[in-house]
Amino acid sequence: MPKKDSSSTRKTTLNSQPRIHQRAPEIQGYGQVLHALPLELDEPVRLEMTEQLNILLADTMTLRDLYKKSHWQVAGPTFYQLHLLYDKHYEEQSELVDTIAERIQLLGGVSIAMAHDVADTTRIERPPRGREEVPVQISRLLDAHQLILGHCRKLARRADELGDDGTNDMVISDVLRRNELQVWFISEHLVDMPLVHAEDVGSRKVG
Repeated sequence: MPKKDSSSTRKTTLNSQPRIHQRAPEIQGYGQVLHALPLELDEPVRLEMTEQLNILLADTMTLRDLYKKSHWQVAGPTFYQLHLLYDKHYEEQSELVDTIAERIQLLGGVSIAMAHDVADTTRIERPPRGREEVPVQISRLLDAHQLILGHCRKLARRADELGDDGTNDMVISDVLRRNELQVWFISEHLVDMPLVHAEDVGSRKVG
Protein backbone atom coordinates (compact mmCIF):
# COMPACT_ATOMS: atom_id res chain seq x y z
CA MET A 1 0.00 0.00 0.00
CA PRO A 2 1.54 3.35 -1.08
CA LYS A 3 2.35 5.91 1.57
CA LYS A 4 0.28 9.06 1.72
CA ASP A 5 1.89 12.18 0.38
CA SER A 6 2.89 14.22 3.43
CA SER A 7 2.03 17.44 1.57
CA SER A 8 -1.61 16.41 1.42
CA THR A 9 -1.90 15.94 5.15
CA ARG A 10 -3.17 18.67 7.39
CA LYS A 11 -0.44 21.24 7.88
CA THR A 12 -1.87 22.78 11.04
CA THR A 13 -3.28 21.37 14.20
CA LEU A 14 -5.93 22.75 16.52
CA ASN A 15 -4.56 24.83 19.34
CA SER A 16 -6.35 26.41 22.29
CA GLN A 17 -3.97 29.38 22.33
CA PRO A 18 -5.84 32.61 21.46
CA ARG A 19 -4.59 34.37 18.32
CA ILE A 20 -4.26 37.90 19.65
CA HIS A 21 -3.16 41.23 18.10
CA GLN A 22 -4.88 40.46 14.82
CA ARG A 23 -5.41 43.16 12.19
CA ALA A 24 -6.91 43.03 8.72
CA PRO A 25 -8.47 45.41 6.17
CA GLU A 26 -12.05 46.56 6.78
CA ILE A 27 -14.69 44.31 5.31
CA GLN A 28 -16.94 47.33 4.64
CA GLY A 29 -16.01 50.98 4.63
CA TYR A 30 -17.93 53.64 6.53
CA GLY A 31 -20.29 55.55 4.22
CA GLN A 32 -20.85 52.52 1.98
CA VAL A 33 -23.90 50.28 1.66
CA LEU A 34 -24.13 46.67 0.57
CA HIS A 35 -25.18 46.37 -3.04
CA ALA A 36 -27.34 43.28 -3.38
CA LEU A 37 -29.84 43.55 -0.55
CA PRO A 38 -33.39 42.56 -1.60
CA LEU A 39 -35.07 45.51 0.12
CA GLU A 40 -36.68 47.13 -2.94
CA LEU A 41 -34.78 50.33 -2.10
CA ASP A 42 -32.27 51.67 -4.61
CA GLU A 43 -28.67 52.07 -3.49
CA PRO A 44 -28.71 55.90 -3.72
CA VAL A 45 -31.74 55.97 -1.41
CA ARG A 46 -30.03 53.75 1.13
CA LEU A 47 -26.84 55.82 0.92
CA GLU A 48 -28.73 59.02 1.68
CA MET A 49 -30.78 57.49 4.46
CA THR A 50 -27.81 55.86 6.20
CA GLU A 51 -25.88 59.13 6.06
CA GLN A 52 -28.73 61.04 7.68
CA LEU A 53 -29.42 58.29 10.18
CA ASN A 54 -25.79 58.32 11.29
CA ILE A 55 -26.09 62.03 12.06
CA LEU A 56 -29.24 61.29 14.04
CA LEU A 57 -27.42 58.43 15.77
CA ALA A 58 -24.48 60.65 16.77
CA ASP A 59 -26.84 63.29 18.18
CA THR A 60 -28.85 60.65 20.04
CA MET A 61 -25.72 59.12 21.57
CA THR A 62 -24.61 62.59 22.66
CA LEU A 63 -28.01 63.36 24.21
CA ARG A 64 -27.95 59.99 25.97
CA ASP A 65 -24.56 60.80 27.50
CA LEU A 66 -25.69 64.33 28.38
CA TYR A 67 -28.49 62.77 30.43
CA LYS A 68 -25.99 60.53 32.24
CA LYS A 69 -23.72 63.52 32.98
CA SER A 70 -26.72 65.41 34.35
CA HIS A 71 -27.76 62.35 36.38
CA TRP A 72 -24.35 62.17 38.05
CA GLN A 73 -23.87 65.89 38.60
CA VAL A 74 -27.34 67.19 39.51
CA ALA A 75 -27.57 69.11 42.80
CA GLY A 76 -30.13 71.06 44.81
CA PRO A 77 -33.61 70.59 46.33
CA THR A 78 -34.88 68.70 43.26
CA PHE A 79 -31.93 66.28 43.32
CA TYR A 80 -33.94 63.13 43.98
CA GLN A 81 -36.65 63.71 41.36
CA LEU A 82 -34.23 64.79 38.63
CA HIS A 83 -31.65 62.13 39.51
CA LEU A 84 -34.29 59.48 38.78
CA LEU A 85 -35.82 61.25 35.78
CA TYR A 86 -32.46 61.85 34.09
CA ASP A 87 -31.57 58.18 34.44
CA LYS A 88 -34.95 57.08 33.07
CA HIS A 89 -34.45 59.28 30.03
CA TYR A 90 -30.90 57.97 29.66
CA GLU A 91 -32.20 54.40 29.44
CA GLU A 92 -34.84 55.40 26.90
CA GLN A 93 -32.27 57.21 24.75
CA SER A 94 -30.05 54.11 24.95
CA GLU A 95 -32.89 52.09 23.45
CA LEU A 96 -33.20 54.64 20.64
CA VAL A 97 -29.47 54.36 19.96
CA ASP A 98 -29.88 50.63 19.29
CA THR A 99 -33.00 51.21 17.18
CA ILE A 100 -31.29 53.77 14.94
CA ALA A 101 -28.06 51.76 14.64
CA GLU A 102 -29.96 48.61 13.70
CA ARG A 103 -31.86 50.52 11.00
CA ILE A 104 -28.58 51.69 9.49
CA GLN A 105 -27.22 48.14 9.45
CA LEU A 106 -30.51 46.82 8.05
CA LEU A 107 -30.20 49.25 5.13
CA GLY A 108 -26.76 47.83 4.39
CA GLY A 109 -24.76 50.65 5.94
CA VAL A 110 -22.27 50.94 8.78
CA SER A 111 -23.42 52.62 11.97
CA ILE A 112 -21.18 55.08 13.78
CA ALA A 113 -19.95 53.65 17.08
CA MET A 114 -16.86 55.11 18.74
CA ALA A 115 -16.89 58.16 21.01
CA HIS A 116 -14.37 60.14 18.95
CA ASP A 117 -16.40 59.58 15.79
CA VAL A 118 -19.57 60.62 17.59
CA ALA A 119 -17.84 63.79 18.82
CA ASP A 120 -16.77 64.61 15.26
CA THR A 121 -20.30 64.09 13.90
CA THR A 122 -22.76 65.41 16.49
CA ARG A 123 -24.18 68.92 16.20
CA ILE A 124 -25.02 69.19 19.89
CA GLU A 125 -23.02 71.77 21.84
CA ARG A 126 -20.32 70.27 24.03
CA PRO A 127 -20.88 70.96 27.75
CA PRO A 128 -18.09 71.74 30.22
CA ARG A 129 -16.64 68.91 32.28
CA GLY A 130 -17.71 70.48 35.56
CA ARG A 131 -21.07 70.64 37.31
CA GLU A 132 -23.70 73.16 36.19
CA GLU A 133 -26.87 74.46 37.81
CA VAL A 134 -30.12 72.58 37.25
CA PRO A 135 -31.68 75.25 34.96
CA VAL A 136 -28.58 75.12 32.76
CA GLN A 137 -28.61 71.31 32.68
CA ILE A 138 -32.24 71.28 31.60
CA SER A 139 -31.73 74.05 29.05
CA ARG A 140 -28.88 72.08 27.47
CA LEU A 141 -31.06 68.99 27.30
CA LEU A 142 -33.94 70.92 25.75
CA ASP A 143 -31.63 72.48 23.14
CA ALA A 144 -30.39 69.01 22.21
CA HIS A 145 -33.94 67.65 21.99
CA GLN A 146 -34.98 70.56 19.78
CA LEU A 147 -32.14 69.89 17.37
CA ILE A 148 -33.00 66.20 17.16
CA LEU A 149 -36.72 66.87 16.71
CA GLY A 150 -36.06 69.29 13.85
CA HIS A 151 -33.86 66.72 12.14
CA CYS A 152 -36.47 64.00 12.69
CA ARG A 153 -39.18 65.98 10.93
CA LYS A 154 -36.97 66.71 7.91
CA LEU A 155 -35.67 63.16 7.75
CA ALA A 156 -39.15 61.63 8.01
CA ARG A 157 -40.44 63.80 5.16
CA ARG A 158 -37.42 62.95 3.00
CA ALA A 159 -37.77 59.22 3.71
CA ASP A 160 -41.42 59.43 2.68
CA GLU A 161 -40.46 61.16 -0.57
CA LEU A 162 -37.93 58.42 -1.35
CA GLY A 163 -40.31 55.57 -0.47
CA ASP A 164 -38.34 54.42 2.57
CA ASP A 165 -41.37 53.63 4.69
CA GLY A 166 -39.38 51.76 7.34
CA THR A 167 -37.13 54.71 8.10
CA ASN A 168 -40.08 57.10 8.05
CA ASP A 169 -41.99 54.93 10.53
CA MET A 170 -39.00 54.44 12.86
CA VAL A 171 -38.10 58.14 12.93
CA ILE A 172 -41.68 59.21 13.72
CA SER A 173 -42.93 56.35 15.90
CA ASP A 174 -39.77 55.79 17.93
CA VAL A 175 -37.39 58.74 17.88
CA LEU A 176 -39.66 61.75 17.40
CA ARG A 177 -42.42 60.67 19.77
CA ARG A 178 -39.99 59.63 22.51
CA ASN A 179 -38.12 62.92 22.30
CA GLU A 180 -41.36 64.92 22.34
CA LEU A 181 -42.44 63.14 25.52
CA GLN A 182 -39.10 63.73 27.22
CA VAL A 183 -39.23 67.42 26.30
CA TRP A 184 -42.57 67.70 28.07
CA PHE A 185 -41.28 65.99 31.22
CA ILE A 186 -38.15 68.07 31.67
CA SER A 187 -39.49 71.43 30.44
CA GLU A 188 -42.05 71.43 33.26
CA HIS A 189 -39.11 71.71 35.68
CA LEU A 190 -38.36 75.19 34.33
CA VAL A 191 -41.80 76.58 35.20
CA ASP A 192 -41.39 79.16 37.98
CA MET A 193 -43.96 78.02 40.54
CA PRO A 194 -44.07 78.56 44.33
CA LEU A 195 -43.28 75.42 46.32
CA VAL A 196 -44.89 76.20 49.68
CA HIS A 197 -47.12 79.29 49.64
CA ALA A 198 -49.47 79.95 46.73
CA GLU A 199 -49.08 83.42 45.34
CA ASP A 200 -52.02 85.78 45.99
CA VAL A 201 -53.39 86.86 42.61
CA GLY A 202 -54.36 90.25 43.98
CA SER A 203 -50.80 90.99 45.09
CA ARG A 204 -49.27 90.35 41.67
CA LYS A 205 -47.75 93.30 39.92
CA VAL A 206 -48.87 93.75 36.34
CA GLY A 207 -46.58 95.15 33.62
